[in-house]
Amino acid sequence: MSVSLNPLVKKEFNRCESCADRVKLPFDFSMAFQPIVNVDTGETYAQEALVRGLNGEGAMQVLGQLTPEIMYRFDQRCRAKAIKTAVAAGLRTKLSINFLPRAVYEPENCLAVTLSYAEKCNLPLDQLIFEVSEQERLNDAAHLKYIIDVYHAHDLTVAFDDFGVDQLGLDSLVKYQPKIVKLDRLFIDHIDQNKRKYAIVKAMIQLCKDLNITLIAEGIERIEEAKALRDLGVDLMQGYYFAKPEFERLPVPNAANLYELKL
Repeated sequence: MSVSLNPLVKKEFNRCESCADRVKLPFDFSMAFQPIVNVDTGETYAQEALVRGLNGEGAMQVLGQLTPEIMYRFDQRCRAKAIKTAVAAGLRTKLSINFLPRAVYEPENCLAVTLSYAEKCNLPLDQLIFEVSEQERLNDAAHLKYIIDVYHAHDLTVAFDDFGVDQLGLDSLVKYQPKIVKLDRLFIDHIDQNKRKYAIVKAMIQLCKDLNITLIAEGIERIEEAKALRDLGVDLMQGYYFAKPEFERLPVPNAANLYELKL
């Protein structure tokens, strides 16, 4: 299935393409992937693309080399690299790509390259998720609102990562209207032993249902956490309990752990 670019986006492609492919960065990088799992079906809902060095070095080693002058090119290259690497690895699910709002100077123009690579790789737009972290959301609220409005106009899915930490509150769900919220591990860690965390997550689940927002619990490392979340009605989870990130491969969720979760 191929995708069709909005003419207003497509006409800007030549202007922006060099930032994704033709202009070299002072360093190179690749991608690892970690699955988001539907624990009810045992199937992978999405693969999150995570930046890595060429030899699998961690994200901070790559991100530590960023400067303001190359931020835009790096963001565009990350999107293209995530799409091409995931498709080459046999992607059959959604693909979650982290993006940097401060690197998007004009949403329509910058989006052109991403959509063009999706078109080249025959990746349907409804398989793309654009993920932005809480810290990134704090930098420029008005600019982020503009970006998200453009993405929504193209029927693209925006997810809020690390939700619930730092300074943004529930008003961000009204202001930005994300389609997906990834609940930060702060609320997941030992939730089975913490009544306050349990109550907060329970309320968040109901709130997301009422607002038609998909909720993903991230950072699950223990079966007790997974069971507590499952009992609360969470079906989409991510974390080491299910699978660790794998370099340039699409990990398969741990079948034994999924089976144990259902017992």
